[in-house]
Amino acid sequence: MQTNFKFLTNQLITVENPTAQKLINKIQLDLFKNGFNADTLITDLKKLREYALEEQNPVLVKAIRLTYEHIEANNAFLIAIPDDEPIEGFDGTSSNVTEDATNMESLEYLISLFADLKNKNNLADLKEYNKSFLAF
Repeated sequence: MQTNFKFLTNQLITVENPTAQKLINKIQLDLFKNGFNADTLITDLKKLREYALEEQNPVLVKAIRLTYEHIEANNAFLIAIPDDEPIEGFDGTSSNVTEDATNMESLEYLISLFADLKNKNNLADLKEYNKSFLAF
C-alpha cells in the first residue's frame, strides 16, 4: 500500500496537461514582454487553476488561488522569494519591494514553480509561498 501511495503522490506533483503547460508559458511570456498586468494575470491564473484541479494537485491548486487572490487584493505581487538559507549581513527585508511595487522576480519564480514540481525543492518553495500568502 505504501508503494502505491508514493506512486500516486509522484504523479500528482507536476502539471502534465500540455494545455496547462502552454498557459504557464504564455503567462511567463506575457510577464516578460508586457510586464505586470493584473487583469490578464488573474484571468490566466484562474484558468490554470482549473487544470490543476483536474490533476488533483492540492498544493498547486492552493498556490494558484492564493496568488490570484493576492493580486486581486493588492493590484500587485508583494511576496518575496522564499529564502533557502539566511544571507550573512542581510536582515531579511527586500529593498526592491515596496507596497506600491510588484516583485516581478518573485512572481516570475513562482510561475516557474507551477511548471515543474517534481523537484522536491520546487515543491518546498511552493509550500513556502503558500505560507507567505497566508501570513501576508
